Amino acid sequence: MFEVHPAHIPEDPLDGEDPIAYVVRLARQKAQAVYDELAAARGQAERELLAVLGADTTVTVDGQILAKPEDAADAARMLRLLSGRTHRVITGVALVTAEAVESAAEVTAVRFLTLSGEEIDAYVATGEPMDKAGAYAIQGRAARWIPRIEGCYFNVMGLPLALVATLIEARQRL
Repeated sequence: MFEVHPAHIPEDPLDGEDPIAYVVRLARQKAQAVYDELAAARGQAERELLAVLGADTTVTVDGQILAKPEDAADAARMLRLLSGRTHRVITGVALVTAEAVESAAEVTAVRFLTLSGEEIDAYVATGEPMDKAGAYAIQGRAARWIPRIEGCYFNVMGLPLALVATLIEARQRL
């Protein structure tokens, strides 16, 4: 059985923190916080079966971490940064069990076409970019501006499924 449990942790990067280290740290903290909460309410036998997956995604360009936009102006700023360039989408995933904490990251390069100011404004007005790292959804309206990716599409869309499956399968072999 799968359940969704949001983790309420601060998501600010540490000073000088590398983007990969940042998302892996957040994925671990999220998974650990939820694991601790759920394990506290269960008996020993149930805790041994408990597995919690945590994940966090960010977009980076020029070494900048682009999280979810704060408002429409921030979304437009991010889209201007991505316009006509290649950026990285990085997702950290962590699997917490009674035996161990395993974590890894997936990195995908995404190429954007050059966007006009009008295109950016119209896209931001749809509201789609407001809850997305980097202010766009590859599976949504922004797909028309992405001629190429190098790496895992599912990483950009939401969750790197092959990486998650690898972590889960490794746990099952224990």
